[in-house]
Amino acid sequence: MASGKRGLRTGLKTLIRTVVLFADSTIVREIPPLYSAWTPVNQRAVVPIIGSHDKRVLTAALCVQTGTWIPLVTTRFQQEEFQEFLKLIRSKWRGWNIILFIDKHSVHRAPGTRKVADALGINIRWLPTATPKLNAMDTLWRHAKEESIANEPNPDVDETTDRLVRYIESLTPHQRLLKAGVLAERFWLQGAIPPL
Repeated sequence: MASGKRGLRTGLKTLIRTVVLFADSTIVREIPPLYSAWTPVNQRAVVPIIGSHDKRVLTAALCVQTGTWIPLVTTRFQQEEFQEFLKLIRSKWRGWNIILFIDKHSVHRAPGTRKVADALGINIRWLPTATPKLNAMDTLWRHAKEESIANEPNPDVDETTDRLVRYIESLTPHQRLLKAGVLAERFWLQGAIPPL
C-alpha cells in the first residue's frame, strides 16, 4: 500500500496550474441509511421496506486545494453518465491541468471513458482496489449522509438526494476539506499537493 501511495504522489508537487480532484459516486435510495435507532429493550427495531428500487446516483468531484466541488445527479451509472461528468469537470476547470483520482470501477476504466478523458486532457490516477479511505470524496460522502439523510426514512428519493446535495453545498470550502479529511496531518497526499 505504501509504495502504491508513493507512486500516486509522484510529480504532483512540481506541477503548475494544476487542480487535484477526487471523484466518487454514491447511490441514494428511497430508504436512507440507518445508522442508529431507538427501540424498547428486548424488541427489534422495525425498518420499513417499501419495495421500491428507485435510486439516484450522485457523482461528485472535490478539489483538494480549494474545497470546490461539482455534483451530478443521474438515474443510472453507466459509461455515458461518467463521460458527461468528465465533460462537466473540464468545463468547470477550463484552462487548468487536471489530475483526477478515482477508483477502478469498470465504468471508469472502460476504453470509451479513457478516450474521453484523454481528449479532455484529464490525467486519471487510479486508486488501489478496495481503499475507500484514500478517496477524499468517499470520506465526505460518509459524513454528509450521516448528517443529512441518515435515520430519516423518506419516500421521495429526489428530495432525499436534494437534501444531501444541499447539505454539502451549505458547507464552506474549508469545512468540505475538513470533513473529507484533506486537512488532517495524516492525509496521504499531505505535502504533495501543488499550490494553485
